[in-house]
Amino acid sequence: MTRRERIRQKIMARVEIVDTGYETPCHLWTGPTSGDGRGGHYGRMSLDGQTVAVHKVSWTNENGFIPGKKQLDHKCRQRLCVREDHLELVTHRQNQKRRAAARAEAQSGHNGGPALEAAE
Repeated sequence: MTRRERIRQKIMARVEIVDTGYETPCHLWTGPTSGDGRGGHYGRMSLDGQTVAVHKVSWTNENGFIPGKKQLDHKCRQRLCVREDHLELVTHRQNQKRRAAARAEAQSGHNGGPALEAAE
């Protein structure tokens, strides 16, 4: 078995395939995460003695290195998703714009109506 196959197998052993409403089901990481703080909720795994982000390992394993000026964006908006076709190389600026658009959409109500106010 090649190193690439071993890495793929290690990742898939901790993946649950879930329909999250995106075009195709997400492959959600069920192992350790980066916690709840800023930049949190990303899958983490140990690889060659290093703790690494699972979505980055998955992408790199299948597509090669991530260029220095690029980031991986989860098109499905699920930080635990490691499905290759749900990840896209983008610039930091593109990633920020997409995140802002997703947040704005989430804050608007169903079908574009006004957002519901929470009772306190």
